[in-house]
Amino acid sequence: MTLPWFNMVIFAQHCKRFTVIRTLSTAPKINKFPVDIELLGQKYPTDDWTNLTPKIVSALGKNLHTMQYHPLSHVRQRIVNYFYKSFVNRIGNPIFSVHDNISPIVTVTQNFDSLMIPKDHVSRNKSDCYYVNQDILLRAHTTAHQSELISMGLNNFLVIGDVYRRDEIDATHYPIFHQADAVRLCTSEEVFQNVKNSNDLKLFEHRGHESSEKQGCHSLEAVKIMEHELKTVLIGLVKAIFGKEIKYQWVDQYFPFTHPSWELEVFYNDKWVEVLGCGIMRQEILQKSGASDRIGWAFGLGLERLAMCLYNIPDIRLFWSTDSGFLKQFEVNDPDTPIIYKPVSIYPQCCNDMSFWIPQHTNFTPTDFYDLVREIGGDTVEQITLIDQFVHPKTKKVSHCYRIVYRHMERTLTQKEVNNIHEKIADIATQNLNVVIR
Repeated sequence: MTLPWFNMVIFAQHCKRFTVIRTLSTAPKINKFPVDIELLGQKYPTDDWTNLTPKIVSALGKNLHTMQYHPLSHVRQRIVNYFYKSFVNRIGNPIFSVHDNISPIVTVTQNFDSLMIPKDHVSRNKSDCYYVNQDILLRAHTTAHQSELISMGLNNFLVIGDVYRRDEIDATHYPIFHQADAVRLCTSEEVFQNVKNSNDLKLFEHRGHESSEKQGCHSLEAVKIMEHELKTVLIGLVKAIFGKEIKYQWVDQYFPFTHPSWELEVFYNDKWVEVLGCGIMRQEILQKSGASDRIGWAFGLGLERLAMCLYNIPDIRLFWSTDSGFLKQFEVNDPDTPIIYKPVSIYPQCCNDMSFWIPQHTNFTPTDFYDLVREIGGDTVEQITLIDQFVHPKTKKVSHCYRIVYRHMERTLTQKEVNNIHEKIADIATQNLNVVIR
């Protein structure tokens, strides 16, 4: 489920430099992709849709969510433990299965079509996703595995893993993050098991009408019982993570694959923060997956968002740090151990501006520039902000001005280092994006 990141960015300008390059480079454009690309031990053909970067490819298989003592692994285990305790069979065994090592390389059908995401939906764009080729991409959400797992006969499961999205750059956005996704399917007997005189109650209405409360095919009674269970379970989850006194509220939402749908917000640091999305699964998804006799609910949440709140981690790049000063703070065997992150040290920022004319009649998007900056500057880039857009009144050419904030997580950057990186970004942007630096 697509969940927008909450804003925790504190911007402080340390220094500033404006890049001036007035001529377009005559260097030939580099073909970045071979005919085939190898990912996780398997080769895939490339085409005009291929937009992976070496940095993204290098992150495949890292699986931070299963790394011992990693903060994301602690959050993952707390979620798993909660579901193991909350749903057990008659002999006390957990009924939820956990899938946290599924390959993130999926088909367009898995990522979009199986979830009823429209063909023209913006989330399918190359500017939003990392495509291996026209038919295969790095999953944008763990929800991509719902249909295949249901088709395997699973009724209660958690999927946890890394997901990939081309996005802006700041303290709460990173092109790779981690999600937990859950599905629970119930038969008529399971839905109405605690209802007296339930013989006349049904899951489905064959001539029903869709409303804000339910899908046309569902009975209102079944939906209300499933909604009550879903919300009770998720309120219990946030209380298990944030504490019993946490304030929360439900907000009506829209997702293509659930209806009705909601977001759950918690009151954190004096403001409401969205932590997950959920809803009653679209029955068409269950029908196509071979579970037409059941009704289901689902939810999805981001592990980084929970961890940043839970441990007071200020910058999402820290999750990828190999610095022992960061990692040792989480070396505990009990994932419920209270931990408040203590900065190893605070290093100053450097910020440089870059302004350029965008080539006309191209499909340039800011995420193209963000990916290029991330590839060249790596994790020395803390934030990129589009601070100005200008359209020339005569030529109609469009100019963008970006402020790039540099800060290393483990040492102080010199202005000379930053200037060298900045100039390299300008040079490569000129060659690969055909922009004209102003």
